[in-house]
Amino acid sequence: SSGINAEWPLRPGKKREGEVARKQVDQNREWERERGAHAREEAQQHFLALLHDMVRDADASWRKTRKQLRDDSRWELAALLDADQKEKLFLEHIDNLSNKRKRSFKRLLDECEHVTLTSTWKEIRRKIKHDPRFSKFSEDDKEREAEFSRHIKDRVSLAKSDFKQLLKEIKCVSHKSKEILRGPNGDSHMREIRQFLTNDKRGLVLDDLPEERDRILDDYLAELEKFGPPPPPTATRPSKR
Repeated sequence: SSGINAEWPLRPGKKREGEVARKQVDQNREWERERGAHAREEAQQHFLALLHDMVRDADASWRKTRKQLRDDSRWELAALLDADQKEKLFLEHIDNLSNKRKRSFKRLLDECEHVTLTSTWKEIRRKIKHDPRFSKFSEDDKEREAEFSRHIKDRVSLAKSDFKQLLKEIKCVSHKSKEILRGPNGDSHMREIRQFLTNDKRGLVLDDLPEERDRILDDYLAELEKFGPPPPPTATRPSKR
């Protein structure tokens, strides 16, 4: 049974009024949140526009740039952003500039027909130094050379990967190929393999690195020999119990 101090239930009308009032408070809070979020979003857009117009150098520092930005009237439009938020947006902007600059320099190297897998910076530098993308990338030649070296390394890596994939598609090689190459029919078998490789551009990408190409081919044939004949198509793995 209920105690004598138990609360009396609210009359239906009062209960509804309380619910309506609570809903109104929640709605007002939601509107305030949305207004605040919208205002912050606007402040961020103003600041990004300011960065876009004023900061073109990917080597710019926040400490020096901040003084110049403060002199622009748009700085006040971003007053809702605190110092950390502004610095974060600045660093993201610098990052974008740096990546854009790298992509542009990479395109320059891709477009230069003189660049091969064995090219040196010294010879390529002479070919591209008058292109505006050359000087825009960096004033420091060591930085340009480092980016060139990364570019060549990536190209070599991709060339090797493509060549290895092509080897898996050769129908005329098997676990017996290594043995055939050691025997009297070795020369004709190698001609057959090379014929297949030269019919696909992936087989030509390592022409500048013939020793590396031959090593990859030899390793692949040795691997086939080591693992022996493939299982018959109908063979299935024993089911795990």
